[in-house]
Amino acid sequence: MNGMLLTIREQIDVIFREDPAATSLLEVLVCYPGLHAVMLHRVAHVLYRMKLRLLARILSQIGRFLTGIEIHPGAMIGRRFFIDHGMGIVIGETTVIGDDVILYQGVTLGGTGKDRGKRHPTLGNRVVVGTGAKVLGNITLGNNVKIGAGSVVVYSVPDDSTVVGIPGRVVRTRGQIADDLEHGKLPDPQGQDLENMQQRVDQLESVIRTLLEERTRP
Repeated sequence: MNGMLLTIREQIDVIFREDPAATSLLEVLVCYPGLHAVMLHRVAHVLYRMKLRLLARILSQIGRFLTGIEIHPGAMIGRRFFIDHGMGIVIGETTVIGDDVILYQGVTLGGTGKDRGKRHPTLGNRVVVGTGAKVLGNITLGNNVKIGAGSVVVYSVPDDSTVVGIPGRVVRTRGQIADDLEHGKLPDPQGQDLENMQQRVDQLESVIRTLLEERTRP
């Protein structure tokens, strides 16, 4: 009982720490579906480990219906897990999530096919996954990893990295990582590639014009 009370207290504390919109304890208890989804999952996971798999799945489906957040009861989730605006989040059966992880709406921690065994991601401690990002397959995101909004990550990511793009590419590493996942300030590797390509096209056009001018001179 004390352990469950501590878990609830930590979940409430992390909401106040991470969400400036949280103004009162009553508001957090009543109006935060992320809290409801996580606490229902804690119970469902205990049932799952007790081999009461059907009951655990039923409870997880109730949580999905009430919150719009789907967490398989087999997923292992660490302490102080924060779901912010969690509608559309999906967390697969063999997912492992460390401590102090934050997920935003529309995130998928899923598989890539019909593989059996460990087929979902493992997230280290203090990982942040931005809105709409997809992390797929039996891969590992190290500690302090940040995934930009809309990214699709299918390869493991080392500690202290920031990843953006489709497919996800590491754009910052240790010593460069931002304290917060400020999406407006993240590098855009696809945009940079297009800009580099345009510069190259402009250079080639300039060379062609020069050659044509030389050929037309008397």
